[in-house]
Amino acid sequence: MRQIARTNVCRIEVSPAADRDLNKLKSRINRADFERIRDAVTSLVKEPHPQGVRKIKSAENAYRIMVGSFRIVYEVYDNEKLNLLLQVVRKSEITYRKE
Repeated sequence: MRQIARTNVCRIEVSPAADRDLNKLKSRINRADFERIRDAVTSLVKEPHPQGVRKIKSAENAYRIMVGSFRIVYEVYDNEKLNLLLQVVRKSEITYRKE
């Protein structure tokens, strides 16, 4: 019997907040940037921890990746093979401003 290698494929669910973020960005940014974001999100299906991923310290399962000047925040649930997309936002000077 021939064995078939299993891949580590996860499903992606999009939170309502991330869905709103993506809909806003789609009309505000150029198509090439939006496609890069879309490609990065779909690549999380095969590799939930891609090169350049950063763990978010204040959350147990949350990670972020940067795509150009955009931050994609998601949670990884390995047991359920699920990636939950939480937020997609543009990083700007205001992002790191201390008050």
